[in-house]
Amino acid sequence: MSPTNKSSLTYLALGDSYTIGEAVPQKESFPYQVSSMLNEQGLKFAAPKIIAKTGWTTDELQAAIKAEKITETYDIVTLLIGVNNQYRGNSQAEYRVQFAALLQTAIGFAGGNKKHVFVISIPDWGVTPFGKGSGRNTATIAQEIDTFNAICKEETLAKGVSYIDITPGSRNAATDASLVASDGLHPSGKMYSEWAVKVSNAVVAVFK
Repeated sequence: MSPTNKSSLTYLALGDSYTIGEAVPQKESFPYQVSSMLNEQGLKFAAPKIIAKTGWTTDELQAAIKAEKITETYDIVTLLIGVNNQYRGNSQAEYRVQFAALLQTAIGFAGGNKKHVFVISIPDWGVTPFGKGSGRNTATIAQEIDTFNAICKEETLAKGVSYIDITPGSRNAATDASLVASDGLHPSGKMYSEWAVKVSNAVVAVFK
């Protein structure tokens, strides 16, 4: 049966503050904007189920997923995780192992359908007012984010899953304050909209 024959399609979003939409209204978070855009394109999605919390690293997300004891599968799953691994100075080798495990978990939530899983790259927080005022070297932050993303991309493509690169666009916040939320760190609804367009286009390409 075609997915569009179902009364309502389901979406699971896994991540951290970037997935819950810290500092913006819920409807401006990227998962809610993705659902809205997909509905506008004729794919009837229910409100997303979100497992995400500000500050979570890969191992904390995995622990939270296990605690949820989810038994159902979802029509699409997004995964965006790793900024807090970088922020805390955690090992890149550890990130690789834990991210790969999370990706496998995400595929399981999609009923084993890799085409219905979408990994989103880690944005560069160093370009934000918070990043610039953090006392850290912003060039080093950028370099480390790129390294974590290279691991993320390699593991994602090795599993045959879509990798959506939002990092270059996130760096436009260096010169465009409208892309940053009121807390000076997280993306604004406008930036999340840019991510949501990329994700929803990738989903539509699979479903139609």
